Formats: sequence, structure tokens, C-alpha cells
Amino acid sequence: MSLSLRLSLVFLAVIILVPLALAIATHLRARAIEARFPNIGSLTDIGGFSLNALHIPAGPEADLPPIVFIHGASGNLRDQAGAFLDPLRGRAELLFVDRPGHGYSERGGPENDTPDGQANAIAKLMDKKGIKRAVIVGHSFGGAITASFAVLHPEKVEGLVFLAAATHPWPGGVDWYYHLASAPVIGPLFCHTLALHAGMMRLDAATHHVFAPNPRSQTYVEETGPALVLRPSSFRANATDVAGLHDYVTTFSPRYREIDKPTVVITGDSDEIVLEEIHSRGLARDIAGSELVWIENLGHKPDYVVTDIAIAAIETVAGIKRDLQAMARAIEPVLAASRVEPGGKAPSLQAGQ
Repeated sequence: MSLSLRLSLVFLAVIILVPLALAIATHLRARAIEARFPNIGSLTDIGGFSLNALHIPAGPEADLPPIVFIHGASGNLRDQAGAFLDPLRGRAELLFVDRPGHGYSERGGPENDTPDGQANAIAKLMDKKGIKRAVIVGHSFGGAITASFAVLHPEKVEGLVFLAAATHPWPGGVDWYYHLASAPVIGPLFCHTLALHAGMMRLDAATHHVFAPNPRSQTYVEETGPALVLRPSSFRANATDVAGLHDYVTTFSPRYREIDKPTVVITGDSDEIVLEEIHSRGLARDIAGSELVWIENLGHKPDYVVTDIAIAAIETVAGIKRDLQAMARAIEPVLAASRVEPGGKAPSLQAGQ
């Protein structure tokens, strides 16, 4: 056998065996992630595919209408449940949803590649659960779904709360790996070989960055399971969501002016993930009568960092009088004192919305 032929065979073996080994390792690590973060919700067939959700009944002395929580990109229902389940348990019927393709929900068809399709899916889930009207709470990417839901299903909306929402067209784009992972052919190959391993290396630092400049709880990763998004199908679904968001909101955001439900928009002035001047101010401009709660030294996680204000916002849209602006002014010195600057103890790397 000639040297050139031997080299060709070695090269061929490498290009076959290395991706195969990475794919096997990805499969094993994905199963380990699921074992570490098992499903805490239940699957409901909504017609052609199933959505997963954690459904908590109201207590006998509930004082709030039903509440539906919609998580952001790279998330799952554990994220919002970790912030709101304990403080709201008993006060209302609660529905924490795994968006299509995230957590333990099935992806469904291509209609779920955009926020309007996901909003329709959540509306069907509400019907299945017997929830006629609810306060809809959306964090980050979930804000685009929340706004779409309000336009498409106003009869199901009691009120709206937006938390660091991503809802309007913005300058620039998104990180390269979203486009790669959502591309035909090469996208699935990337998701099944490299994405999970690279993501696990960045996970701790990336979640610190999502909270920045506010400190992240040391137990957040273990309690909320962000590693679930690194499984191949979830990673590709998430990438498809994020890669298509700009085009979607460019087309759909003019319809936000149709929204006439009680609305509170909560944002920080130090969000390193979305541009609050565009998204949150845009919502406050487009939705007549909405209240913008602008909090200095707050980053992208008002759900965790100012949970009391987020709950007060839910109370506000439900008709309970709360002074959200006074609450915001009171927390700002606390946030300033605990602020983590670049180069501080909390590591910081780019993450998704």
C-alpha cells in the first residue's frame, strides 16, 4: 500500500470516527443532563404535538387571577418556577410552560419557529387546562411571545407583565452559532457533535453574564437546569428561535399598538443581553396606558433580582394598587451596592437572550 493511500485512509478514518465519537459523547452527556434535571411538569397533547408545563392549582384563599409564565431563550420552565413558584403558591393558579422544543416540550411543526406560533400553542394549552383568562408574564424572548399572545388572543389576557423583554427590531444581529445551529445539514451536525461540549464549558460563566451586573446565586445552575438547552434538539430549536427573532419582530411589532390590556414593563438600565432603550421603551410607547418601571443598576434578570417588584407588577395588572415606582427607587441603592463590575468575582461571557 502506497504512503499516499495510507494517508488517505487515515484521513478518512479521522473524519468519520471523530464526529462519531463526538456524537456518542453528546448522546451520553444529554442523557446525563436529563437524569440530573428530570421533568417536573406534565405533557399535554394540544393537537399534533405535546407541550410540557408545571400546573399548580390556586389555593382556597387565592387573591389573583391565573398566571402563565413564559421563559426566555436558552431556558425552560424551571427558570420562572424557581423565581415565582414559592412566593405565589396558593395565591393563584400557576402555569409554567416549557416553550415548544424547550425543556420537555415537543417542538411541533414549523409554525412554532416564530413567536406567534408559540403563542398559539400556549393558548391551546390554556384551553386544555381550563384557563380562560390569565396574567401573561414573559421574560426576555418570552416577551415577544407575550406581546404576540396579547395581539392574537386578547380574550385570554387579564394583564401583561414584561421582564427585560426582547420585542422590537434592534441594530446588529445575534451570535454566529445561532445561525450555524439553525442551518440545514450542517446545523444538526453541529448540534449533535460540538455544541453541547462547548456549551458545558461556558455554562457557568454565561449564566453569570445573564445576571450581570447583579450577582448570580451560586445555586442557580443546579436549580434551574439551563444545561437542558444544550441537548441537540433543544439547542437547534433555541437557535432557530433566536436566529429568526429579528425578522419576526420587524414584521409583527407594529401590531403591538392593538394591545389594550393592563401592562407593566420592567427593565434595568444595565441589561447586557437586550437593549432596554429599544425593547422596553418601545413596549411602553406602543402599548397605550402601560407602566414602565425603569430600575438603575438592574441587569437582565428582574425575575430573580427584583422578584418582589415583578410580583407587585402582577398584582398591579390584576387590579391591586401598588406603587411600583417607589419600590424601584427603594431597591436601586441596594443594587448599586451589590453591583459586580467587569473583572469582578462573577465571570462574564456572552449568552443568548
